[in-house]
Amino acid sequence: MNNGTLPGDWKRATVNPILKGGDRSLVTNYRPVCSTSIVGEQMEHDIASDLREVYNKNNWFYDGYHGFRPGFSCQNQVMTVCQETSDSLGIGERTDAMKVYFSKVFNLVTHGRLLTKTTNSGVDSRVVVWIKEFLLGRPHRVRVGG
Repeated sequence: MNNGTLPGDWKRATVNPILKGGDRSLVTNYRPVCSTSIVGEQMEHDIASDLREVYNKNNWFYDGYHGFRPGFSCQNQVMTVCQETSDSLGIGERTDAMKVYFSKVFNLVTHGRLLTKTTNSGVDSRVVVWIKEFLLGRPHRVRVGG
């Protein structure tokens, strides 16, 4: 990490399509599960923990934020919204609503924007370089049926 490089083996990923349910012939019924090296995955975990620590220390998460936080999930967030709405209706408070589509948005974030925001957040520059190395130039292969 200190020299800003990442072993090539850590960057190789195997994508295994896992059937979510339904018709096996439809690609949309599969969820891609990506496997990388165990050492690389441990490093990912350590980096994510460090980032959460920086964000928590600087109070960058508001109480209602549920993404990428231990003990929080999209399901928890949906239940919280439903409970708060029910409580408001129960005491006759005005309740405004909008439809929110909860999805796994990390796949929609551009790497450049993620790296810029991470750099500007005060995270150690070595961590930013490691994230950049990890995200860019990653060879993937798809494994189907063994």
